Amino acid sequence: MKTILVTGGAGFIGSNFVRYILDKYPDYRVIVLDILTYAGNTDNLPQDLLQQADADNPRLSFWYGNVGNASLVNTLMAESDMVVHFAAESHVTRSIYDNRIFFETDVMGTQVIANSVLNHADRIEKFIHISTSEVYGTAEGQVMDEEHALKPMSPYASAKAGADRLVYSYWATYDIPATIIRPFNNYGPYQHLEKVVPRFITSAILGEPMTVHGQGQASRDWLYVKDHCQALDKALHKQGDDLKGEVINLGSGRSISVLEIAEKIKELTNASSEIVFVGDRPGQVVRHTSSTEKAKRLLDWSAETSFEDGLRKTIEWYEKNPRWWEKSLWLRQVPIRTASGKVEYH
Repeated sequence: MKTILVTGGAGFIGSNFVRYILDKYPDYRVIVLDILTYAGNTDNLPQDLLQQADADNPRLSFWYGNVGNASLVNTLMAESDMVVHFAAESHVTRSIYDNRIFFETDVMGTQVIANSVLNHADRIEKFIHISTSEVYGTAEGQVMDEEHALKPMSPYASAKAGADRLVYSYWATYDIPATIIRPFNNYGPYQHLEKVVPRFITSAILGEPMTVHGQGQASRDWLYVKDHCQALDKALHKQGDDLKGEVINLGSGRSISVLEIAEKIKELTNASSEIVFVGDRPGQVVRHTSSTEKAKRLLDWSAETSFEDGLRKTIEWYEKNPRWWEKSLWLRQVPIRTASGKVEYH
């Protein structure tokens, strides 16, 4: 039996990963640490296992708490064999509106986690830090490999870049068993409505307008969340030390524009929704396309789910689960002040 500590495990990618691990490894135990911000929700976790939390040896334990709480983190780390650190504030637009919490959670919280891994170096086998492709800024070539310059273009991206490099420095200085994963844009079930794919899907279901930044030409590499989970599984279970200190992109190698996504969702849902355009978001990244070579070489992994298939699965999930997302409709848009001083809802 292995015990995996998952920080931010009640969020979108974290909860999908928790479900994936518990389904695949029936003898594993998972400890989730989450502060349950607006984007975290215990409803994202398997309810049958949560209800067994008082058992002598529960497969899923949930701890309400902040990754900045060193005492709590050390207590949970002492029970763990592996760590996957998702916990972060993660929305570009929201970081423009209110950014202090991004640095507190993403940088200082990561320092607490890294210190705790160091304190328990005798038992922690793998430490997977979830960074983001946003640390790169706009692509400087056709694809972005792991050597691409870090040019973060938003407060969120700069906070994640700080955490990314902090983890790297702990590997370089203390030789902790850290691997840094830089996923490109994820989508799938349980994603908060502030993100573009579920925002468009729920707007289409409700017959409401889909709002697109600028002319919708900003393009991203889109990764279905289950494919991400499979890559993390491979990283956790690869034998040897050849992942220590490595940075690995996770993406499909294909970019799709925001406008294309709106059009695809409108077509797949037969929605009457109008596509409307608002001002360009400050700090907007023009294009992200992942190099896939290193993930194939080190993890023997590549994305299996095409964007079209993943989008169909995601639409189906939101159509079947309105009770999950209806209570979050008011959080779909955030007010920001543009460089010209105008307040817009993005």
